[in-house]
Amino acid sequence: MTGWFRKVNDRSSSLADTLERVLDKGVVIVGDIAVCVVDIELLTLRVRLFIASAQTAREMGMDWWTNDPFFTPKAVAGATEMKELAEQNADLRDRLAALERALEERS
Repeated sequence: MTGWFRKVNDRSSSLADTLERVLDKGVVIVGDIAVCVVDIELLTLRVRLFIASAQTAREMGMDWWTNDPFFTPKAVAGATEMKELAEQNADLRDRLAALERALEERS
């Protein structure tokens, strides 16, 4: 029984080590799938799969999920803040135009 447990334990630690390496370094899987009928290509799918931890992906410049409202409530707040800033900007432009008109009328 102890030998069997040791073998299973070695396999699981080996799997854990492999998974840790994959997530730390990242793995890219690339493939093309083509559907042809009588030598006529009907459909081509290009598959690019990147498997890594979020930290590794961020280090490689892939952090699309940080601004996606589906994944991050902050992104929704960011979109709301951007809308508010645009409205404030428009108000300030209107006020500036009104002040410039008033100065022109004085002259």
